[in-house]
Amino acid sequence: MVSIVTFFHFLTTFRKRKPSVLCIIMLSASVPNDTAFHPSTFILLGIPGMQDQHVWVAIPFCSMYILALVGNGAILYIIMTDRALHEPMYLFLCLLSFTDLVLCSTTLPKMLTIFWLRSHIISYHGCLTQMFFVHAVFSTESAVLLAMAFDRYVAVCRPLHYTSILNAMMIGKIGLACVVRGLIFVFPFVILIERLPFCGHHIIPHTYCEHMGIAKLACTSIKPNTIYGLTVALSVTGMDVVLIATSYSLILQAVLRLPSKDAQFRAFSTCGAHICVILVFYIPAFFSFFVHRFGHQVPPRVHIILANLYLLVPPVLNPLVYGINTKQIRLRMVSFFVRRR
Repeated sequence: MVSIVTFFHFLTTFRKRKPSVLCIIMLSASVPNDTAFHPSTFILLGIPGMQDQHVWVAIPFCSMYILALVGNGAILYIIMTDRALHEPMYLFLCLLSFTDLVLCSTTLPKMLTIFWLRSHIISYHGCLTQMFFVHAVFSTESAVLLAMAFDRYVAVCRPLHYTSILNAMMIGKIGLACVVRGLIFVFPFVILIERLPFCGHHIIPHTYCEHMGIAKLACTSIKPNTIYGLTVALSVTGMDVVLIATSYSLILQAVLRLPSKDAQFRAFSTCGAHICVILVFYIPAFFSFFVHRFGHQVPPRVHIILANLYLLVPPVLNPLVYGINTKQIRLRMVSFFVRRR
């Protein structure tokens, strides 16, 4: 039975008794709560204040998800079936497309069922699983972008040793390191959540489960969660940004020393697509992060929409960026879709 504290807290948060909100209140009252320490289920509220517009809000999100699936699926198919593209740059792009597919698929299907089917309930362990994959895949994609920056550094600054440094075995080791790093740094999130008592609180004002969203429901201090979350964000993602910036500063120095303008233009063009992808990935993510931490005056619905967009925008735009800026990918994508007609 849901505690009285949870019920009145929810009522004071949503003073206007809209039908959809009342339905969630009734749903909350019917959800079993096995223990006061860990609830058996959580309720994902969706976008607070926009419950009546969920059906319409889901349409652009669903459209973007379909674009992400088609675009990244096409890139994976093209690179895997064309031996001419089995080069380090394209293999890293293949890994990026795969992580993009996993990243958006961890949240969008459940979000669409919330919006269209009003399926707000998610099991406790299902919520922790979703939280784990959201953060682990995001960390993995950040590491992949760092690996791609290293690839561009070797291609521009050490062109004669490019194939010997980035051989198939090295690429495999780098890809494995990207995945393992994400798993290692994110697994403590699960342990930190498991130690928290929730005292019957199980309504999450979000469309998916993320670390601090779950931790804030606890009825005890979440200082360790906050400290570790900030540490991971600054030391892992922040370090990736610093190393990527360092890599491109070295690339810029090398390019400016090239004798001809034409050679400089070709060098810049090989890095242009990757720079666009980096900006598309980190700008929405950091904006959402800082709004969540410091933007206390920002309406909750704005934060939730931003939190969804930073997981969805990169998978949608990355295939377009590489399709437009990379001649080999552009030509093969055009021929791929023309053949399908």
